[in-house]
Amino acid sequence: MGWIDSFVKFREKRVKEVSPNPEKEMSFLDHLEELRWHLVRSIAAIVVFAIALYINLSWLLSNVLLAPFKGSFITHQLMCRLDPSLCFEKIDVTYIAISPYEQFINSLTMSLIGGFVFAFPYVIWEFWRFIRPGLHDHEQRSMRGSVAVMSLLFFIGVAFAFFVIVPFSVQFLAGYKLSPEIENQWRIGDVIGMITQLLIGTGLVFEMPVLMLYLTKMGVVTPEFLRKYRRHAIVILLFIAAIITPPDWISQILTFFPLYLLYEISIGVSGRTLKRQAAREAREKAEEEAARKKAEAEAAKEAAASPAVPPASTPS
Repeated sequence: MGWIDSFVKFREKRVKEVSPNPEKEMSFLDHLEELRWHLVRSIAAIVVFAIALYINLSWLLSNVLLAPFKGSFITHQLMCRLDPSLCFEKIDVTYIAISPYEQFINSLTMSLIGGFVFAFPYVIWEFWRFIRPGLHDHEQRSMRGSVAVMSLLFFIGVAFAFFVIVPFSVQFLAGYKLSPEIENQWRIGDVIGMITQLLIGTGLVFEMPVLMLYLTKMGVVTPEFLRKYRRHAIVILLFIAAIITPPDWISQILTFFPLYLLYEISIGVSGRTLKRQAAREAREKAEEEAARKKAEAEAAKEAAASPAVPPASTPS
């Protein structure tokens, strides 16, 4: 895959720049091998969590994935307290499987996706371990805590989707009928796919501030650029919200507002990153200037302290 080769070559180049021992440089294949082991450990963590979830799959399906379909779900209970007419016991939907392998395949899908969600912090940590050797000391210090921040944003996105987007989506879609004669019989695979798509998609797009931070460090975006193209960004965010949500405007609007808030936060993150870079460059320049003046002063002092050498006499 081309993007993997480009990523490994970028890491190889950066490691050469920051390595204190150029004679011990790693080859491209060495970097690729190291990436392979990071990926292997990440996949192993996902599989471990997936196995644990598969063992408790019935509980996971009934009490987690399908919980927003029940009137006892916390979001529905809050809406019920605000308006008693919104109270209900269970959303009027029947789940069906129409192929022999559908339930088995979906059990594996649920387990693997759940394994990815729970293993996300470890996966990000492995990714961080791979890129860290290619970073300067000040870059490592500035990115300290990135794993925790990315994990927190991801879980906030997943929680927002689970407690806000999914309940309103399923309630709207189950309540929308072309005719009272039509019953809602949903394929369990479609239900699981919709919910997991919302959870993973929302969790990933909530990483926007971190993405903008890295793009700012790379010189790709600036706060002025983000402000200038705010209107274009709104259209893109609406498009993203439409992709990761079911085809109903309520879910799309509920997803768009936090995305737009994250975009505004990203502008602040980008501006703060540029200020820190400018301050660091000014500090480094001042240190270099002070070191240069100190070297010149020491050289002048040594020249003044050394005895004058008389010029050699020329023979007559």
